Amino acid sequence: MAKNSAMVIPSKLRTVLESVRKVGRPRIVGGGVRDWLLGLKPKDFDLEVAGVNFDTLQRALAPFGATNIVGRSFGVIKLHTAAGEHDFSLPRRESKTGAGHRGFAVEPDPQLSDAEAAARRDFTINAIAYDPFEDTLIDPHGGREDLERRILRHTSDAFAEDPLRVLRAFQFAARLDLTLAPETIALCRSISSAFSELAVERVWAEWDKWATQSIKPSRGLDVLRVTDWLRHFPEVAALHGTPQDPEWHPEGDALVHTQYCLDALVNLPEWQNAPPAHRRQLTFAVLAHDFGKPATTEKGERRGELRWISPGHEAAGAPLTDAFLSRLGAPHDLKDHVRPLVQFHLYHHHGEPPFSDSSVRRLARKLAPATISDLCLVMRADHDGRPPLHSEDTLNRIGELAAKAHQLELQNNAPKPIILGRHLLTLGYAPCPQFKPILATAFEAQLDGAFSDEASGIAWLQKHLREHPLELG
Repeated sequence: MAKNSAMVIPSKLRTVLESVRKVGRPRIVGGGVRDWLLGLKPKDFDLEVAGVNFDTLQRALAPFGATNIVGRSFGVIKLHTAAGEHDFSLPRRESKTGAGHRGFAVEPDPQLSDAEAAARRDFTINAIAYDPFEDTLIDPHGGREDLERRILRHTSDAFAEDPLRVLRAFQFAARLDLTLAPETIALCRSISSAFSELAVERVWAEWDKWATQSIKPSRGLDVLRVTDWLRHFPEVAALHGTPQDPEWHPEGDALVHTQYCLDALVNLPEWQNAPPAHRRQLTFAVLAHDFGKPATTEKGERRGELRWISPGHEAAGAPLTDAFLSRLGAPHDLKDHVRPLVQFHLYHHHGEPPFSDSSVRRLARKLAPATISDLCLVMRADHDGRPPLHSEDTLNRIGELAAKAHQLELQNNAPKPIILGRHLLTLGYAPCPQFKPILATAFEAQLDGAFSDEASGIAWLQKHLREHPLELG
């Protein structure tokens, strides 16, 4: 990968750097440099300034905006300007003092060399610095070459002091389509038992990045598998080695299938154009869609032959999905969205097209807060995750379900009851325990197509009450 031109730095930030240059040696570091070398627009610019003490650096930054010094013990100053927020830090040493990612002593050291400062970073691709005035890279650990070869490699053996870095490898590999270096695999395997030191919120943060930012999610699952970290996520680990009928799944076992499905999902325009919250819901639904297979897979007769089958695996996967997301520390509403997508991901195979209005209304109701549009995307990813198979019949079924939902205006929402308690009150009935079953019956009639608006709903209700009298209050 060639560096054809200088990094484009916002003019206001360059003005700040000109001032900082008078007191120290500023470098742009971290993900901004990595993304620039990948041809991506840097999302943020983090600065490391050597040769200056904390107070002098703060005075140099003060004219340009508010400075937040809560990171003083770490040698970090946050500069807030109208153009955004930037972190300015001093080079620092880190030493392990206890368990977990918090068990470190941090000591700012303005006199550290570029190579010494870079050594504390997790991966070589994140240990590249950029001199904005000389337009040069400072790359003492070979990060640029690793980036060109799409390799994720630890910077030093200090990597093993922080087990969270294995999960950072998991999400970086997926976000940047990288393969873990053999020596890094070995180091990660050696600290697999340290997983228990990690706070659940930190574990969730890495999974969340994987779910919302991946360009090849399968790479992340490969990292967990080869490092022996997959065992910490038993619902995913159980997919590895779960057999599938080769006629329907020539790609391999249930984990391989899931990986293909995930890679197919993130290539769909609907996923790529979705906001992070929606991406998260879809990604975890596809990850979990076959969680029920390990417990239900058996040899059984189908079309006169003994085959691998997984009867009822959709329903069996629902509680496993809840357990998995709970253990990750996922938001509760994510479980509510993902669970029905897992439970109904084979709906298009169980129902015979043309899908009836009533069945699609009921499906939309059961899926809520997920939608039929969401379900069709999960179904499409499931179909595309069986290379080299391509089934026009399956795609047609998904298309017919989507078309019927669109016709009923239910592709992105569930039907809502038309007849409510207020309608009974208007007809002169006092509130009573019978209201609830009457309203439930009315909603079922609505789903069956007995009425579709308020006027026809009231007419249905009056007829129902004549046939099933309710005492007036």
